[in-house]
Amino acid sequence: MSAEFDAADVQGNILRGYRKLRVRHLMLEIADRIAARRWLAASTSGRDEGIPQITRGSWGDAKPDSCFNIGLTYEGLQALGTPGSSLKTFPNEFIQGMSARALKLGDVGKSAPEKWPSPFDDPRRIHLIATIYADEVAQLDQVQRRALADGNALRLLGTREGCCFPDDQVHFGYRDNITQPRFAEVHDPQRYDDGQPMAPLGTVLLGYSTNFEGLKWRVPQPDALGLNGTFNAFRVLEQDVVGFEEYLDRTATDLLANPQVDELLPRGAEAKIASSRRAALRELVAANLCGRWRDGTPLALSADAPDPGVDRTKFDYADDSRCPYGAHIRRCNPRGGQIVQRVANNSRRLVRRGMPYGPAYDPEKPDRAKIERGLLGNFIGASLGAQFEAMSCDWLNLGLQDPRVTGSNDPIVGANDTETSWFDLPLKSGATIRLRGLPRFVHTRGGAYTFLPSLSAIRFLGAL
Repeated sequence: MSAEFDAADVQGNILRGYRKLRVRHLMLEIADRIAARRWLAASTSGRDEGIPQITRGSWGDAKPDSCFNIGLTYEGLQALGTPGSSLKTFPNEFIQGMSARALKLGDVGKSAPEKWPSPFDDPRRIHLIATIYADEVAQLDQVQRRALADGNALRLLGTREGCCFPDDQVHFGYRDNITQPRFAEVHDPQRYDDGQPMAPLGTVLLGYSTNFEGLKWRVPQPDALGLNGTFNAFRVLEQDVVGFEEYLDRTATDLLANPQVDELLPRGAEAKIASSRRAALRELVAANLCGRWRDGTPLALSADAPDPGVDRTKFDYADDSRCPYGAHIRRCNPRGGQIVQRVANNSRRLVRRGMPYGPAYDPEKPDRAKIERGLLGNFIGASLGAQFEAMSCDWLNLGLQDPRVTGSNDPIVGANDTETSWFDLPLKSGATIRLRGLPRFVHTRGGAYTFLPSLSAIRFLGAL
């Protein structure tokens, strides 16, 4: 029997997004176990005790000015004094932590954990990640001061801060945040519609039914600790926007000399895309790498040019779809399209919450010095192993969902190497143009696996 759903017991931003303009993540170490327990208890008391209150998943139509949530690492649960009998009921990937799972996630080379900057270079000290959402920096500052006012419970190890760009744009220039799983039990009037099937609550919450008949993910024990909780893969992902734009430049120039270019982009068709043939080829390549034009138009609905009139969410991958099998959005969410692992359709969906960090790239004023920019991403699901890790390894970095892309990596977020990488541009005839030499555009700069406990679980931990 499934747990009785109570949105007020679930932390906010899990089932329903905040849509605040700014975010700040505080990486914290528990300095005093007893004081930290008191801090947790006070964060859910509902009283003004100076400590920010955890935002619940049911705030009604009036969103609070600022929102506050927490996630605990395995080491954080240990530091709080969680009984060993409870700790051993957590899944192995969470117990081991993100750094230990680096090979499975493609965190190698420049992305390897030993290259991560502080505080992610010492993951054992990261016990808790507190996240503040607000529209103004002053609000972030105020909540942070309140969260750390005690001075005894928690020690600040570092922060990461992000800010939304207009129209849901992200650093590579695409429109993002278009689709998220929908849950019949959750009403969110501000989100995009989505043509995919409703997701069962067990997709993201522990204690509920999943897409797999008769299967639920194991709930950490006791139920007071595990029910209504979920897991999060927090990732700091540096995005090489300069390298991405330079790759589009090189590839467009090469395609102009390719004998198949007129089948890829018929003469005169460039007028619907850009001001010149070379510029149109750049955007055509960008669209194929992602599976969407940069304005969000899916190639599955409009493969020849962007079309702002189409519904950006209601599509699937039919046999004659001209969205490449290796495109980013098709690899990370194959929807109902045919894949080798048929049972995995619609089962590895994740709730994605993220914001860009660093300044937006201006193509009119290219960077003169190295500027770090990227994404602060939260990938939330009931099973880190069967959802986040399986997607990252099997689909994004091995291409196991379709034999036509097996052996290649995701062209945008994959662990590509210029010596071995490739991507096939589909042509109307069924032939392809193979692109080679894709560099790695996204590098991991830190992260952690955290458990996002329910409000009642936070009270349980506070009363240990």
